Amino acid sequence: MRIWRIAVLVAVLAGLVTLPAPEPAAAAPSPAELRKLTKQAAKLNELYRGQIQSLEEIRIQAKRATDTSSDLEAQLKAAQADVARIAQTAYILGPLDTVQMFGMQAEPHQVLGQAANMTYMANERTQRVKSIQKLIEKSKNAKVEANDKIQKMKKEIKALENKRDEIQRLLNKYGFQRPGGSDNLTPRMISVRAAIMANFPTRYGVGCFRAGDPGEHGKGRACDFMMSPGGTMATGADAANGDALADYLIKNGARLGVMYIIWKQRYYDIRSGGGWDPMSDRGGITANHYDHVHVSVF
Repeated sequence: MRIWRIAVLVAVLAGLVTLPAPEPAAAAPSPAELRKLTKQAAKLNELYRGQIQSLEEIRIQAKRATDTSSDLEAQLKAAQADVARIAQTAYILGPLDTVQMFGMQAEPHQVLGQAANMTYMANERTQRVKSIQKLIEKSKNAKVEANDKIQKMKKEIKALENKRDEIQRLLNKYGFQRPGGSDNLTPRMISVRAAIMANFPTRYGVGCFRAGDPGEHGKGRACDFMMSPGGTMATGADAANGDALADYLIKNGARLGVMYIIWKQRYYDIRSGGGWDPMSDRGGITANHYDHVHVSVF
């Protein structure tokens, strides 16, 4: 019986020091490359007189994917360190002396006590290894996704750079206006706001200029038309009013000089070809534009 228990213990010790062979690692996404692309995107935004929504959307996705990949990599290293610690502890405790075990010189409670410790560590290691295997798969997928988003951002930047002449003609058509007056809005934004308020109920208010805002609100070229009291989802007639307003802006955008619209976690950007495109979750009802229609003008 004792020899059988010793054989089990030897198998446990073997399990503690044996780790699964690692799979080939996927290339880690480069934060430096993402920073470089972000700078290129900022230059394009400046050149095209406002944040390009398609480019901003991809940038957010790439940043989130890269951060997720880095976080999973850190978790993986921590889990691997735990397994190494368990193996080191097993080594420090040391296996039972073979002569003692087979010569039956060790007391049974000593052998069983040490075997229990080793079994506990083996079970802990098994759970840790399972966790590592899951983390390896998640980390690999995260790296692939992050690299995919970075490549997508490269393509979008190249596509927009190739459209420079077309967009420049569009910008020349509408000209460049500076904000002024007590509202700190451009003449075009004042005109668009007036047209909207004449055709649609705005009982929850309109917010336009915001001092210090890095986007169009800070340049006097954007307004938010509230479709709810704020912070709550627009529903029923209010949501229908927002839909009708967005449709009006799309149909009359060329005449009014609308650059892009954001409504219900979607954006419609004239410079990147128009059409509704989905927007990533920005963290709340207001940030996702479920309580207001955002309008930016050239």
